[in-house]
Amino acid sequence: MAKKVVATLKTGTGRSFTKCIKVVKSDKSGAYQFREEIVHNDHVKDFFSKK
Repeated sequence: MAKKVVATLKTGTGRSFTKCIKVVKSDKSGAYQFREEIVHNDHVKDFFSKK
């Protein structure tokens, strides 16, 4: 399935989207977690600014 996502992001309207990965510290265990999301290019700063 990952190959399909990557393939569609490189062609056509998929170029206006970005895969964002953010490191977030867990409140319960104190461990770090990764948050991944495919976001429109206009909303990348919003993704990184929210908790």
